[in-house]
Amino acid sequence: MKDGARMIPRTLFNSEHDDFRKTVRRFIAEEIMPHHERWEEQQHVDRAIWNRAGELGFLCNTMPEQYGGAGTDRLYSVIMMEELSAAGASGIGFNLHTDIVANYINNFGNETQKKQWLPKMATGELVGAIAMTEPGTGSDLQGVKTRAVKDGDDYVINGSKIFITNGYLCDLVVVVAKTGDSGEGAKDMSLIVVEADRAGFSKGKPLKKVGMHAQDTCELFFKDVRVPQTNLLGPKEGMGFIMLMQELAWERLIIAIISVSGAEAALRHTLEYTRNRKVFGKTVASFQNSRFKLAEMKAEIAIGQVFVDRCIEQVLKRKLGVDAAATAKYWCSDMMSRVIDECVQLHGGYGYMMEYPIAKAYIDSRAQRIYGGTNEIMKELISRTL
Repeated sequence: MKDGARMIPRTLFNSEHDDFRKTVRRFIAEEIMPHHERWEEQQHVDRAIWNRAGELGFLCNTMPEQYGGAGTDRLYSVIMMEELSAAGASGIGFNLHTDIVANYINNFGNETQKKQWLPKMATGELVGAIAMTEPGTGSDLQGVKTRAVKDGDDYVINGSKIFITNGYLCDLVVVVAKTGDSGEGAKDMSLIVVEADRAGFSKGKPLKKVGMHAQDTCELFFKDVRVPQTNLLGPKEGMGFIMLMQELAWERLIIAIISVSGAEAALRHTLEYTRNRKVFGKTVASFQNSRFKLAEMKAEIAIGQVFVDRCIEQVLKRKLGVDAAATAKYWCSDMMSRVIDECVQLHGGYGYMMEYPIAKAYIDSRAQRIYGGTNEIMKELISRTL
């Protein structure tokens, strides 16, 4: 971070990563941010930005080359997450597409499935989503009611999902559905890929959210949707919960990564504002209260960054624990909210005006403490390891 706000240098990235970061930063500045306000008004990004990202190699770059990726390490994904968050580009769903949906297919799909979907996801021809949450379930994944019933060589799927990121523009969805009746929720769940052009599959209009207005979050409906049984991910039915648990740690770390980067950006904006804004003939930054608040924020961000970087190291070694990921998600998203709230206060009345980046950060950041499992659920997961 510029302006001396980063007190401990990061050691994760090499010169190739740094070059990639510069390229991503330029892409965001030139091809995303000039359109973001318009996307917020229409409640989704233009479909063309997905194709452009694919053309530049920004989608699914961690996937193996034989499936259209570049075979890069996850640090390239981290860079994309950090730069999008730092820019306030909250409408872009690349991270979920690349680092969650594609991972499920790559890690649990068979060779036919990987060749069928991953190359088109890498080019942006297919936009991916994952459908977990339902109107009555929230963070309780074992309580899903969407059901897939075998009929001949197909599954017939009925149910609905809500709060689905990339839902409005998606071309395929990894659906969490019940396929069994054992009474043990975890053993009855499966993951099934549903293409958006299947009969009976429909999308609601983008939901009107408090923030993240350009993100095409919507409800999905399944009414007698038929998909071949070959669309099942994993070796057999009933493996859905196990697969979800294997990937959720990374998903939660993604939220922590975004949170630290977003908090850092908020501090950067606030440093600039308080150094220029004068009150009673003095800059806001010159008052002791302001200096102390800025110092507190700098310290919290540094603490969060060090822990997140350590977790990223564990991801690269495939050793990230559920409790560490839950800790990172809960603490960093809470920290981001604290930091941004203080930053709004230091902006005074202007902090409540949407023309200032800090106001947009204020409404966009609140969801971090909810999705990926609420922070209360994160504490429950951590408590189980005590």
